[in-house]
Amino acid sequence: MTELLALDPDDFTAALRDHGGRAMLWWDHDRGAIVTDAQWLAPMAAWMNADTRDVHRHEAVVLAVAPQTGALMGAFVHATLRGQAAGGLRFWPYATVESLLRDGLRLSLGMSRKSALAGLWWGGGKGIVARRKDAPWQDPQYRRTLYREYGEFTTSLRGVYITAEDVGTGPADMAHVFETTRWVTCVPPAVGGSGNPSEATAKGVVCAMEGALDHLGKGELRGKTVAMQGAGNVAAYMIETLLQRGVGRVVATDIDAARLESLRQRWAGRPVELRHAAAGDRSIFAEPCDVFAPNALGGVLEPETIAMLRTPIVCGAANNQLLDDRRDDGLLAQRGIVYVPDFVANRMGIVNCANEQYGRVDPDPAIERHFGRDWDNAVYVITRRVLERAAKDGVTTSTAANALADEACRVPHPIWGHRGRAIIESLARG
Repeated sequence: MTELLALDPDDFTAALRDHGGRAMLWWDHDRGAIVTDAQWLAPMAAWMNADTRDVHRHEAVVLAVAPQTGALMGAFVHATLRGQAAGGLRFWPYATVESLLRDGLRLSLGMSRKSALAGLWWGGGKGIVARRKDAPWQDPQYRRTLYREYGEFTTSLRGVYITAEDVGTGPADMAHVFETTRWVTCVPPAVGGSGNPSEATAKGVVCAMEGALDHLGKGELRGKTVAMQGAGNVAAYMIETLLQRGVGRVVATDIDAARLESLRQRWAGRPVELRHAAAGDRSIFAEPCDVFAPNALGGVLEPETIAMLRTPIVCGAANNQLLDDRRDDGLLAQRGIVYVPDFVANRMGIVNCANEQYGRVDPDPAIERHFGRDWDNAVYVITRRVLERAAKDGVTTSTAANALADEACRVPHPIWGHRGRAIIESLARG
């Protein structure tokens, strides 16, 4: 088992190709365990059955080798009781098979909880394409072929998983996915989609910040200082929204010097300080602020960085911000820092694109209600509810958010029930 999980993804891909190029692991409801159709992956199924950190009765994991590019593709389905599993497609290099699996498992679980707390009738899923070391991944023709292949892979899953945009994947890539599957959202407006969800995601995170500030009796964002790790697309929209709210100062770091220079010109004369940070530079964690926002990749909140924080609130756009979600939320609580769980704050990416097939209006009330304070599932309202439950029950905010989300995840789709289970079982039989 250890040897299989420790494999380099390229080596695993070669082995998967030798065993037919495709494999599936799924939750067998009769046995109450993860099983697989590939005997050589039995150790992987055993690992999933034994793991209690990232595996939460996931319904299915499907792995395949792309026929032309040779890339390793995966679809992770956590839960489909509320509806089809929805979640973005991550294109990223991984050091080991285990790191790839854990990323997909954690992210798909997070999507289940995010959609449930957002009041969406969707389940949780995640797509992954492992970026090969020798692949020309920046070449437009290679990317078109790769994403068309992922579309074909998604089509083969019969609608149990709906893919979308995520880290490493952009709007143009989603257009290529759309060429070979209907099971995709976040496609360009030119073909009837919602396009880039970054602006909506940013606005939602700012609403969560406001909820946390109100919970602590600290008033509104006007005059406050916000520190950010990461100044990418979502962060840039966050800064725009914060400036509209009258924020006193924004300090943001990023590893892309050229992007920072462009942003400096954009906000010249505004209270925005942009700092270039070399890879591994974590000085931004020690910046005194009213709200600290992790906006880059996940796993950045761990004992060392938590000890550096000089803020009463952590609320950002990144997924899976805690390196260890059973340890690090407790460390934040011990320091008296209010942590808004990522899937509470950054939901708007999936909200923006989840229901594209039902049409859009401009402005869209189905989107805008998430930014208000009256609807029961609005970002601000859910943030307050999570923080109040944590305080009332004497638990961490992650525990409170997970409990609320898992309660919602157990509510079946009002029309289709657990149709995802039937699709997975039919895939297993095939």
